[in-house]
Amino acid sequence: QVQLVESGGGLVQAGGSLRLSCAASGWTFSSSTTGWFRQAPGKEREFVAAIRWNGIATYVADSVKGRFTMSRDNTKNTVYLQMNSLKLEDTAVYYCASNPREGVGLASYDYWGQGTQVTVSS
Repeated sequence: QVQLVESGGGLVQAGGSLRLSCAASGWTFSSSTTGWFRQAPGKEREFVAAIRWNGIATYVADSVKGRFTMSRDNTKNTVYLQMNSLKLEDTAVYYCASNPREGVGLASYDYWGQGTQVTVSS
């Protein structure tokens, strides 16, 4: 019923840029809190960025502050993660998630995408 699909991952060199997309079906991002998370092999899934439904507040993790930007296109019902100045430690599977409330933490989300792999090489 509700499906989130990430795309845009791939292999890039350190210092390069990449834009991830998350398209929703059976769900409206403009009425939801939506976030990006990432998980590297052997590590816990961690918060990257989030936007609340009304756009009043946005959140970005310290590890990506100044490099990553999250945005939302309501006409396309799609959220994006623009990643610039990529580092080796950014290598991970990136997931988008959403919920109809205001919580932005890992446990707050009802729906998750399947993830897209981002690999940064030296």
